Amino acid sequence: MQNIYDNNKFYNSYLKLRENNAGLNEVLEIPAFRSLLPDLDNKTILDLGCGYGENCKWYINKGAKKVIGIDISKNMIEKAKKEYSDDKIEYKNVPMEELDFSKNIFDIVLSSLSFHYVKDFNSLIEKINKMLKPNGSLVFSQEHPIATAKKKKNGWFINNQGEKSHWIMDNYHYEGKREQEWFIDGVIKYHRTIATILNTLIKHGFNILKVLEPIALETAEKNNAQLKEERRRPPFIIIKVKSTKCIN
Repeated sequence: MQNIYDNNKFYNSYLKLRENNAGLNEVLEIPAFRSLLPDLDNKTILDLGCGYGENCKWYINKGAKKVIGIDISKNMIEKAKKEYSDDKIEYKNVPMEELDFSKNIFDIVLSSLSFHYVKDFNSLIEKINKMLKPNGSLVFSQEHPIATAKKKKNGWFINNQGEKSHWIMDNYHYEGKREQEWFIDGVIKYHRTIATILNTLIKHGFNILKVLEPIALETAEKNNAQLKEERRRPPFIIIKVKSTKCIN
């Protein structure tokens, strides 16, 4: 379990990216992720990899009864408590892999761009289904397997004219740890195939309701021409599932 967000260089670079709206979160991932959310009114929600709590506060504003935000990063949790506190939100500084909640207590489990940091996806999904109430929902986004299977650190092949010629994908079926360069060297993420992701969800009793590979709106692309590059390979995959278990 790598706690990269408590590396000060990484943390400060990430915050600068988010505060300047210079990343893909605001224009690609967040709108698509929120489009898949079920009704949040009066729901008890677990947010895995909650970061600095912006989403937790948004869920409360949309009517959630209680939100528990989990993150491995002390920096993130401290910022969340400072900037997005609420009587209905509880923040916990703990890795999601070490979750220990009672059975059948959450209506919804949500996770935005965190599951690609998890080594044992099978164990995580098993735990989530135990914590969810029957017919509970799980919605998560992660880096797309086409993105995590990149051969080069930056992914793109740059031609002699300095243009991004094509995306280089390799070793797609070799699952496991991939080290990448993102603000700093040695950022660890875990690659798994689309088949592994979906079949693991099915194995643990989830019905797959919808899968998105989001692209930016045309209006956003007009304001930022670089967003058109994201149509060339999918950076994110977002999945919505529902638990089919019965009360034990």
